[in-house]
Amino acid sequence: MPTVTFLNDPGPDGKPKSIEVAAGTSILEAAKRAHAQVGYACGGVCACSTCHVYVRSGQATLSPQKDKEEDILDKAFDVRANSRLSCQARLSSGSVEVEISRESRRAYADEHPESRD
Repeated sequence: MPTVTFLNDPGPDGKPKSIEVAAGTSILEAAKRAHAQVGYACGGVCACSTCHVYVRSGQATLSPQKDKEEDILDKAFDVRANSRLSCQARLSSGSVEVEISRESRRAYADEHPESRD
């Protein structure tokens, strides 16, 4: 089963959150299951850029980026070569390590005020 690790979102043990998911699962779906702080203002339908993440490793195991994702990423802040919208990036196999963008963490806090410190 593919594994997603959220490098900058530690769990209660202080280690990065990691979760095994079925092939075909999006990074956003994995984040929801792991309770990782990935925002998704549009509900995960590729209409905003709040689920923006940086893929640190495992890029080759993800679904290819499509034109719509590239267009929406143009609206994101601090886009890099390893940027993906987590709602569009689906896992096929292996493991993926991601860093949640500042923009996405901020959106998550706005969407989940109970999570704020």
